[in-house]
Amino acid sequence: MTNKLTDKDKKDWQNFLDSSDKLQNKDIDNPQKKKIMVRSIDLHGYTLEEANKEISKFIENSFLNGVKKINVITGKGMRSKNYDDPYQSKDLSMLKHSIPEYIKNNSELMKKIIKIDFDSVNSTSKGNFDIFLKTIK
Repeated sequence: MTNKLTDKDKKDWQNFLDSSDKLQNKDIDNPQKKKIMVRSIDLHGYTLEEANKEISKFIENSFLNGVKKINVITGKGMRSKNYDDPYQSKDLSMLKHSIPEYIKNNSELMKKIIKIDFDSVNSTSKGNFDIFLKTIK
């Protein structure tokens, strides 16, 4: 590879400098916004009621903005205080299990969803799961 500028390169550069044409600024957002394909939401520290409200808003907003996949971070439920209360379910009181059940039982949300990754929900080694959204027609 040669590091020398050819006469043609010098001429092209000079023509560029002398030109009054403006270059497109690639740092400015394109008016045709690129669709975000994946978004994440972290529900650590939310109560079940707060988490249900947040996930509902998040799914609605993501669907309207053409998002294809949502990664929902709930945690594994390892520090859940529900283990101390024998009158509460040890599974469904944790966000990890309750949030997907809430979504599955909400017909309005399910109209926007292709699939919920229940394999991740049921995995003891994962504290997150994915939701795959339909596209607006």
